[in-house]
Amino acid sequence: MIAAGTVLIGSFFLLLFLGMPIAYAMGVSSLFALWTADLNPLLIPQRLISGTQSFSLLAVPFFVLAGELMHTGGLSRRLVNVAHQLVGFVTGGMAMVTVLASMFFAALSGSAPATTAAIGSVMIPEMERRGYPRAFAAALATASGPLGQMIPPSIPMVIWGVMANVSITRLFLAGIGPGLVMGAALMAVSYVIARRRGYTGSGERPSLRQVARAVWEAKWALMAPLIILGGIYGGVFTPTEAAAVAVVYGLIVGAFVHRELRLSELPRIFIRAMATTTMVVFVISTASVFGWLVAAEEVAQQVVSSVFAVTTNPVVILLLMNAVLLVLGMIMDNIAAMVILSSVLTSVAASIGIDPVQFGTIVVINFAIGMATPPVGYSLFVGASVSGLSIEQVAGAIWPFLLVMVAGLLVITFVPPVTLFFAGLV
Repeated sequence: MIAAGTVLIGSFFLLLFLGMPIAYAMGVSSLFALWTADLNPLLIPQRLISGTQSFSLLAVPFFVLAGELMHTGGLSRRLVNVAHQLVGFVTGGMAMVTVLASMFFAALSGSAPATTAAIGSVMIPEMERRGYPRAFAAALATASGPLGQMIPPSIPMVIWGVMANVSITRLFLAGIGPGLVMGAALMAVSYVIARRRGYTGSGERPSLRQVARAVWEAKWALMAPLIILGGIYGGVFTPTEAAAVAVVYGLIVGAFVHRELRLSELPRIFIRAMATTTMVVFVISTASVFGWLVAAEEVAQQVVSSVFAVTTNPVVILLLMNAVLLVLGMIMDNIAAMVILSSVLTSVAASIGIDPVQFGTIVVINFAIGMATPPVGYSLFVGASVSGLSIEQVAGAIWPFLLVMVAGLLVITFVPPVTLFFAGLV
């Protein structure tokens, strides 16, 4: 008789190969596995519901809505202006502005596609006007979008914290160092490409008064991460409550301070946020059924045994895990992959003694890079949509940025203080 675990994994990949959406593939393969194990199919609706019954997961819809409100309310445009005053005058200045503005907005949105959309819609036309090829501008905005998943607050870090039972607050802190490393790496490669291709900056070094004016105009946008993250780390509220605070803050600032968010736009904003949240939660619920069966059939233990049959060297194991996660990030939804693989990955990480907070950060960063990688990176689709180019045109220009992000990933993997220094503050 065929084992239920074999049916589960085999039917899952077969359905993916046949083109079935990943959430449905997880649900259908779980049903096949239950039939094989002669278990009651009513376990599926029970697990679908129980898989989403987590207080921490409430942060997901709130952060999604907060990002929509802050983008529509003009906060992203003001952050771009601050970034332009700080680095816009150097060689490749507009490219660096795109990266720096993405880092600023990442501290508001928690999402890679949202960061790409918010910054790309402003910076791609501006970079083209300054002489940058549109494909280069779109590729850079797409590659900078994943910073939204690294720099706290981060929606994937919330989900990984729930699935792997790791402190979300410590995960948020652990993302600060990697976010700075990745941002610096993207700015460095932008500078090198700009020098080679002759992309100059504005050439006008701003005065201290101009910088101060830009910062003052963006004060409400810059205060948002201080309020959100300061409240979390200061123990004033939990990450979930912080997400609700971010929604209220974005609504008040956009509608009543900047007055760029019209109340008539709220239904459309709510619908966009609801559509994104529904997709995420549906994937999580079906993945919880799949993950439960993975654990019940001891698939995780078998994978760990297989890995250690190949090698027991922790460095080689980490390299193998990074390679596998990068490939999965290219072909799977990152949230679904994290939920499905959480038990397997945490088992392997525990067996080689890696800190769970550092490992969680490594997992999130791998899948963040996947968000900008063909063929199915969501940020890639957003970048192509915002720029009006084809996915092939954007993908053809994005490889230098992806390569430097992979190099940054290796630094983060093998230099633990990059992640654990800030996390150790809690």
